[in-house]
Amino acid sequence: MEKYLSPTLRAIVQQAALPALEEIRIRLNRPLMVKNRQGFRFLSIQGQPTSAAHAYIVNRDDLERTLQLVTENSWYAWEQEIQGGYLTLPGGHRVGLGGKAVYAAGKLKTIKHVSSLNFRQARAVVGAADPIIGKVAPKDSPRILSTLIVSPPGCGKTTLLRDLTRQVANRGFQVVVIDERSEIASSYRGVPQLDVGLQTDVLDGYDKELGVNHALRGLGPEVVVTDEIGHGGDARILAELARSGVRVIATCHGESWEQLQSRSWAQGSLEMFELVVFLSRRRGPGTIESVLTVNRGS
Repeated sequence: MEKYLSPTLRAIVQQAALPALEEIRIRLNRPLMVKNRQGFRFLSIQGQPTSAAHAYIVNRDDLERTLQLVTENSWYAWEQEIQGGYLTLPGGHRVGLGGKAVYAAGKLKTIKHVSSLNFRQARAVVGAADPIIGKVAPKDSPRILSTLIVSPPGCGKTTLLRDLTRQVANRGFQVVVIDERSEIASSYRGVPQLDVGLQTDVLDGYDKELGVNHALRGLGPEVVVTDEIGHGGDARILAELARSGVRVIATCHGESWEQLQSRSWAQGSLEMFELVVFLSRRRGPGTIESVLTVNRGS
């Protein structure tokens, strides 16, 4: 990610040489901040962790030069992605945008007066799904079990989902990923930057309903993978997949089975899942707290 930073910011971050860098946060007229496994920290101009009072303050030149590198000097060529609030870089790294929204005909057209950028490192954790793959895809079964991965934010749902997708596809199942926010496969110009398996098709940037429609009509999936269910219309989408006999692997926010059952979208929808995996950060992101078997006869 560092090569997309302005020269000054790049030098600071490279001097810091932080292991397992996860985020770089650039905010106009505020301290430069980074994040790794140990959490957030401010950096001095020498690249040393420091207090906010002694950190390097990002200026307009830093922000504008970084934007030029990220957009390859062509803001308009990226307008469709900008409408989603982020840009995707080669390697699948993402840059979140903060600034002033510009609307046209009631829809977000672009963002101007950009005042903050959040670089997020794309990183696949190969083997993250090893503890559960035997439950999701039993060796003595010709099919997989529809699986819901549940946790609070920041507990590794998408990382686990990505590796589970890779392993399921590499076991011979035809998989379609509906990557609404370009986070599962981290596609850049339509090409997945992270390994999601040999037999996986990726519908990048599709909303779930359109993605499911296109997948069922044209791609013949045995398994559909999607992130962050639990919004309006998801119950209808899950019902359509169930009617088509397609298995589903998905994630959603939550902390317990009882909490899930109380949500409006879940009424009549949870019954299509056969496994529910609960995650936490108790021993770091991706800690598997429990695996609940439900509706085994479906």
